[in-house]
Amino acid sequence: MFTGIVEELGHLLSAARRGATTRLRFAAEVVTAGVALGDSIAVNGCCLTVVGHDADSFAVDALDETLGRTNLGHLQQGEAVNLERSAVLGARLGGHLVQGHVDATGIIAEPAPHLAVEVPAELEPYLVTKGSLAVDGCSLTVVAAGPGLVRIEVIPHTARSTTIGLKGTGQLVNLEVDIVAKYVERLLRAGAAPPCDRTAEAP
Repeated sequence: MFTGIVEELGHLLSAARRGATTRLRFAAEVVTAGVALGDSIAVNGCCLTVVGHDADSFAVDALDETLGRTNLGHLQQGEAVNLERSAVLGARLGGHLVQGHVDATGIIAEPAPHLAVEVPAELEPYLVTKGSLAVDGCSLTVVAAGPGLVRIEVIPHTARSTTIGLKGTGQLVNLEVDIVAKYVERLLRAGAAPPCDRTAEAP
């Protein structure tokens, strides 16, 4: 689990095919502090498992499924990425609950600071004004959500500290909608009363 507060900008050092996976190595300094094999690091909002590391880099293995469903498969050597270590219980939740499970990719229609992203139709029900959306793993607040498009105002600090300020029109971004919205939808579709609602069991 993550918070969507990007800790640092890293960059892709290398990508090497290894059987059914691709090993990606990223340059980083902050997220490698105290890292151990098996730890989780979100790369552009995609939760990946550390399989190797040193003082200034770490490596992960990505399946074709991951590369095909995220923008990680389009990364070029030297390209910047957003990095965040998994959340620690008791720490401040500065963003929102982010799983690191990318729902889809979107296309930038207008770059920051007046960010507009074209979104797939299946994500539209989860996007609401003043709601949260993880864009490349960065927790952002939706300003307006319309058919096929979401608008977000990006503050200068976010633009400087994340890939959001580096990306231009037509580039892909990873999108993860609020997990709470997905659970609410599931309950509504099932027509189920919450387990704590005992009135639903009254004769």
